[in-house]
Amino acid sequence: MFNALGSRFEAVFGSLRREVRLTPEAVERALREIRLALLEADVNFKVVRAFIDRVRDRAIDRAVLDSLTPVQQVVAIVRDELLALFGEPRAGLSAASTRPQVVLLVGLQGSGKTTTTAKLGRWLTKEKRHPLLVSTDVRRPAAIEQLAVLADQASLRVHAADGNQDPMARATGAVEEAKRLGFDTVLIDTAGRLHVDDALMSELAAIRDAVSPSDVLFVADAMTGQDAVKSAGEFHHRMGVTGIVLSKMDGDARGGAALSVVSVVNVPVAFAATGETLDDLEPFRPDRLVSRLLGMGDVLSLVEKAEQVIAREDAAAMSERVRRNEFTLADLRDQMRAVSRMGPLDQLLGMIPGLGNVPAGVDLDNGAVLRTAAIIDSMTPGERRKPSVMNGSRRLRIARGSGTSVQEVNQLLRQFTKMRKMMKAAMAAGRGRKRHAQRAALPW
Repeated sequence: MFNALGSRFEAVFGSLRREVRLTPEAVERALREIRLALLEADVNFKVVRAFIDRVRDRAIDRAVLDSLTPVQQVVAIVRDELLALFGEPRAGLSAASTRPQVVLLVGLQGSGKTTTTAKLGRWLTKEKRHPLLVSTDVRRPAAIEQLAVLADQASLRVHAADGNQDPMARATGAVEEAKRLGFDTVLIDTAGRLHVDDALMSELAAIRDAVSPSDVLFVADAMTGQDAVKSAGEFHHRMGVTGIVLSKMDGDARGGAALSVVSVVNVPVAFAATGETLDDLEPFRPDRLVSRLLGMGDVLSLVEKAEQVIAREDAAAMSERVRRNEFTLADLRDQMRAVSRMGPLDQLLGMIPGLGNVPAGVDLDNGAVLRTAAIIDSMTPGERRKPSVMNGSRRLRIARGSGTSVQEVNQLLRQFTKMRKMMKAAMAAGRGRKRHAQRAALPW
């Protein structure tokens, strides 16, 4: 969603670095480009104006212009002010002492409340919590069934309510069931409308007063731009929203709502949905988003994703095979599959410093991973362990079995050979540095 904005920031700072000496005029030109980039990204114009004024006041300070690293200081100022747009960060749910903790999810129709409810339940199970889900949307056809299906996919419990069509009774019944059965969290999916109206707000207020939620989360479709900001403001005025969930953050919309909503509504973003699967919900951390926007990467999120899909024991065993130069094609296939489970490749590259903004037109789909896995799966165990046995007939058989071409098979084998050589050289260099350090530590 933020690729275009990140590319614009990179271009602006690149032009500043080409300046022989940073001047107020050069800073103004950069601020003009940043203003245009933010407005084109659909950031609220009042937010943009205040942001530019704050950056200008700090960047044109004589101490910054005369410093040895003026461009780096300007980047740091922009980073600080982008973080200020998000206010005081509060990732995840609030700390509630009462159990069960009740969480109310509200928002307009089509914003993704039902899916977000299931995603939030899935996230809570990873946090060793035990959520109970309930839908109070009795008007939208199949809304209750949709939540039940999603909950079943995520192995979550849903309050059945035995056909009760009273929204408030369904919510209070879920809380009572949670107390009786020992669930520590109740997630309430509420009804929505195409626009805010008094009947909807009265129903939501009645549910809120009946269950006393610790969190009222407004689910905002990040692709709707300023409409999401206006709706969040209205819900906050009527309901007292405590946090915002940005859904559909993986879309290709301009994404300015994420940079506007906190400043306009004065409510923190608690979660962001980054994909379509039920595992694609994470606590919103503005410092990581801003780092990615400015091309600084997000190594912490990358490590967290890797820890979710790769067990420590498997990583240690793989490291030992690499150390002994026993890395095989089967290991390569397993590693590529693990990487594909971490998410889309363009998102992963965005977390690596210096690779945050992939040029448009570069093919980063996971199809290459599937083709590579198919080629390796078409080999015999002996061929995976020792690819040097490959001859022309074997390569033709593998190509036919995997639905690829002989050229693709040859390309994979060449890349694997280069990879083995690089690993061997890296291990040799590491052993050399270790021996040098040991000799340097000797007393004679």
